[in-house]
Amino acid sequence: MVVGMSSAILQGVPATTLDTDLWLDLPERQYMRPINLGLSLGATMVRNTVIALRDGSLANFIFRVDGLASFATEWRRAKSITFRNLPIKVLPLERIIKSKEYLQRPKDLVHLHLLREILASRRIAGFRD
Repeated sequence: MVVGMSSAILQGVPATTLDTDLWLDLPERQYMRPINLGLSLGATMVRNTVIALRDGSLANFIFRVDGLASFATEWRRAKSITFRNLPIKVLPLERIIKSKEYLQRPKDLVHLHLLREILASRRIAGFRD
């Protein structure tokens, strides 16, 4: 499932991010499985859970998201969208906000303001997900 600001961007939030966070339903001790898959497809390893794809984009494999429920619970809440003709699951904006509220990193505080404003404007406009 796509999480973090990549998920927000895929839902129309005007922002940027340096990597794509992918939440995988794997135990952390198995982090090398997706890394090895990426390496077999031509990616290079950047650090423990991050690979650089051949086009230079970064994928960050995440095995838990602090401040949220289990992967299974969040998967049921996730939005289904189409990206590059493929169905994918993305974490809804409300859940991204919940995670960022929990983390409180400096960049999360900046993102929180933007995410809350977008969500509020969508509600006022009657936008339904």
